[in-house]
Amino acid sequence: MAEKVTIATVARHAQVSRQTVSNVLNAPHIVREETRQRVQEAITALGYRANQAARQMRTGRSRLIAVRIEPTRDGINGSVLDRFLHGLTETADAAGYRVLLYTARDDDQEITTYDDLLGAYDLDAFVLTGTKHGDPRTAWLAEREVPFVTFGRPWDALDGHPWVDVDGAAGTAQVTRHLLDAGHRRIAFLGWPTGSGVGDDRCAGWRTTMTAAGLDVAGLRRETEDGIAEGERELRDLLARDAPPTAVVCASDSLALGALQAARGAAAPVAVVGFDDTPVAAAVGLSSVSQPLSAAAARCVDLLTGLLDGQPTDPHVLLTPALVLRHTA
Repeated sequence: MAEKVTIATVARHAQVSRQTVSNVLNAPHIVREETRQRVQEAITALGYRANQAARQMRTGRSRLIAVRIEPTRDGINGSVLDRFLHGLTETADAAGYRVLLYTARDDDQEITTYDDLLGAYDLDAFVLTGTKHGDPRTAWLAEREVPFVTFGRPWDALDGHPWVDVDGAAGTAQVTRHLLDAGHRRIAFLGWPTGSGVGDDRCAGWRTTMTAAGLDVAGLRRETEDGIAEGERELRDLLARDAPPTAVVCASDSLALGALQAARGAAAPVAVVGFDDTPVAAAVGLSSVSQPLSAAAARCVDLLTGLLDGQPTDPHVLLTPALVLRHTA
């Protein structure tokens, strides 16, 4: 019978202590990269498999974190969360955690799912996405002292629970400054109805930059639901005015792709810029604002592991996006 591979076996093979092997398995972020890689190579070579039940009894953790899969929309902006989830899964794996995915059609069902998952899997923590004003999910978890971090700010108050977000206002401000520098003065904004935290943030960057340049924004903002058809409709209406815009900043790539359809039939050229830099935007040459999704996912995991290990870090992380210029601007 083959000898059972244990932590001690791995430690001898990697020429490290048993505690170092344990750290690689349970808290890899505190181990130097070179040492961690050597231990991982030994684990792979020897075919070592940790006893998850024993580890959970020893540490009091399941090493599981849960995150929701957002409902499918138009297949364009949904790719943003897909990239975030990919980065989250990779980063969590490197930290010794596994990601459990779940679905929910609304906040009430999501909260019910929290209760079910906590009973069935003894989860360590949650990562929440799609934060909004009056978000009941964060209150439910906080009241029960369940660790969590949000990808998105708590729009009603910027203190409290840990969060990671992307500065949407900085992104649209960057776009607007670029268009102003290119000579545009009639710059419109296509966004979502007032009350959306993310949408209002992206609109603020455009409005503040236009106002700082001494330009009147009256009549240049349009509010609509997200979608290609909606973006096309709103820009066609703006272009039919006596003083049409020469450029448009959009709160999403879906709206921008619709605006691009309308712009192609305009009497004069119209610059169009989206937000999220989706693969579709890259394919059609649409200028767009790119979110640092891999960095956001990594910081979410950092905040969670610090929270669970009792090693507090800055609980509020605001990342800056970047403008990606292509043919449309």
